[in-house]
Amino acid sequence: MKHKPGLTRAARPGRMDRESAERIAIEALGFLASDPERLDRFMALTGLTPDTLRGAAGEPGFLLAVLDHLVSDESLLLTFSANAGQQPEQVLAARDVLAGPNAMGLREG
Repeated sequence: MKHKPGLTRAARPGRMDRESAERIAIEALGFLASDPERLDRFMALTGLTPDTLRGAAGEPGFLLAVLDHLVSDESLLLTFSANAGQQPEQVLAARDVLAGPNAMGLREG
């Protein structure tokens, strides 16, 4: 059986620290905010409004929500990656770091 090309955890580059992951997520937020249509779609899917966006940005999990949104749409992910000079795998790795080990089915211990 042939595997179709795509991004998998096994194909993602080495380790990423939380600071680097947050930096990518902040850059992704700027990317979304730079285009009203992209930002409107993000807000519609997350239930945020222009009035609640700023407050939500400081909440735990917000940056993860930004990357979840980005990686849920391959076209959006590829556009961001090209504009940011990031490999899509790096964005996926950043999402995984922000999600933490339990979100990937791993247990600490």
